[in-house]
Amino acid sequence: MIHLDKQTPNGAQLNLDALYQIAPSCFTETKGEDGEVRHVVDFKKLRLLLGDQTVEDAPEVYDFTWVGKRAALQEAAAPIRKTLRPYKEESVDWDTTQNLYIEGDNLEVLKLLQNSYMGKVKMIYIDPPYNTGNDFVYHDDFAMSSEEYDDSSSDEEGNRYWRNTDSNGRFHSDWCSMIFSRLMISRSLLTEDGVIFISIDDCEQRNMRNICDEVFGESNFVTQIIWQKIHSIKNDARYFSENHEYALIYAKNKDNYKVELLPRTEEMNQRYRNPDNDPRGPWQSGDLVASGERSNGHFIITSPKTGKEFDVPQGKHWVYSEQNLKSLVADNQIWFGENGNSFPRKKRFLSDVQDGRTASTIWLSEEVGHNQTATREVKQLFDDNKYFDFPKPVSYIKQMLRVSTNGDAIILDFFSGSATTAHAVMQLNSEDSGNRKFIMIQLPEETEEESEAYLAGYKNICEIGKERIRRAGKKIKEESPLTTQDLDIGFRVFKCEESNYKEVAFAPKEYTQDMLAGLLDNIKEDRNDLDLLFDCMLRWGVELSLPLESTKVDGCTIHNVNEGDLVGCFEGVVTEAVIDAIAAMEPVRVVFRDSSFTEAANKMNLFELFKQKCSWTDEEVKKNVRVI
Repeated sequence: MIHLDKQTPNGAQLNLDALYQIAPSCFTETKGEDGEVRHVVDFKKLRLLLGDQTVEDAPEVYDFTWVGKRAALQEAAAPIRKTLRPYKEESVDWDTTQNLYIEGDNLEVLKLLQNSYMGKVKMIYIDPPYNTGNDFVYHDDFAMSSEEYDDSSSDEEGNRYWRNTDSNGRFHSDWCSMIFSRLMISRSLLTEDGVIFISIDDCEQRNMRNICDEVFGESNFVTQIIWQKIHSIKNDARYFSENHEYALIYAKNKDNYKVELLPRTEEMNQRYRNPDNDPRGPWQSGDLVASGERSNGHFIITSPKTGKEFDVPQGKHWVYSEQNLKSLVADNQIWFGENGNSFPRKKRFLSDVQDGRTASTIWLSEEVGHNQTATREVKQLFDDNKYFDFPKPVSYIKQMLRVSTNGDAIILDFFSGSATTAHAVMQLNSEDSGNRKFIMIQLPEETEEESEAYLAGYKNICEIGKERIRRAGKKIKEESPLTTQDLDIGFRVFKCEESNYKEVAFAPKEYTQDMLAGLLDNIKEDRNDLDLLFDCMLRWGVELSLPLESTKVDGCTIHNVNEGDLVGCFEGVVTEAVIDAIAAMEPVRVVFRDSSFTEAANKMNLFELFKQKCSWTDEEVKKNVRVI
């Protein structure tokens, strides 16, 4: 029986698989050092396929590089042997929620999510460290020497990170390596019409833009938002008062990305009036004249009310033909002023205006909030205590959600911080009856011991973020009880931890008799059914938010994910009664614990039972059944 992989996908293999789909003729087979036949790329054939569009060892090329870039690229592709363990006791509405909160290094978590969420995330928002000289940067051993790595800071969970000061000789390079590898993986999670928003300021805006051009493609740059983050001018600024920062927007494929319209404001609608009681409703007037001479662009039109005649001045022309304009006059769509003697203008009715408005590239604090707004929002949730520095306003993230998602989408934030994105998703869903789901990822970075948060019992940022979601969800429901009855304000908590499997790769001379007895079961003793089930979901590409039911049959617990998407059984001896119960669930995938089969004959019998009870062929059994 085939065993499930114990590590994340190999990024290099994913790239090879993608290349094979478009250029299978450039692949060949060769024997590796282990004697196994491998599928490899024949670069000579690939160059022939690409014609003149290749370069190798050119003396000069346009490129953006830094110290450590090659290692960062390799790290993005390298598999890891870790898992996401569920924590029901820290979750909210575990059985029904579709939202996720994941603690851990986001590089590792993104790798773990690849199988289950590749091509499924509609919108990503991140607010990464800006590299101001005082930011914590996530640990990446390829960005540091071994001595620096050994001396780096470490939290109680063993997550390593350090403060990237401007005295570091690789100040910009370390930051570029950190963000580059994470963006490489995150791109694979986006849907084909997906989009990413990245908050940044002038410290690394230029480098972020260059990195995104490489990761997403320069042609997929959508725009750069300028956000007024400070409402008032700082008169004590040394040079200029820096009142703004940016949000870079890149699409997975710009041709597929559809920008959603924003709601019209009341101020926009108030510009429409109805002074002549037109039955078509409120209107505002617009020009009928354009610059430049045009053939047949000069003719007389007459005011129906006064008989006064009008023509355009020299150097201009009417924007309508004579026949069309006179038809508009007859239909009362041309306004000559209240007394009928004013130069004519075209009525534009509110009823003809599109339901929304196109977003601007400048987002003012009056509309989307500013830094003080964000700080006040968090303080109000935590009884006027300041537990988090520099959050973003909920209305700012909501604006991003509005222009990039409709009512049903997965939103990912892998620098979650105070979980503003989760708050914004719940708030917007409550306003437009949407069903957006969030995935928050955050390193459990420890709070300073003298900080208000630490003294209040919040030992790391994740504890603040989870509590903020709990309180924000409760507040949203309390404020709108009639319209939020079905609003999803819950989240499943997972933590990135070491593999569920024992390390068994020892040299023969390292084995002892005691060790051999312990290797009869390869699962660590402190792991339970849910640990194994969700690890299998990750390896087999099943979303972690799907509903789960568990039943007991013949002494075995059977876990059924989303009515048969994956069925798992990890305890006891698998009997025919257990197989009958699983077959009745019409499973797509089935997984067992290897130790549940005392003899090889039991596994062979399992094959035959599934062929009989699920009407599967030999190949379907091999494809659909796994062991761990």
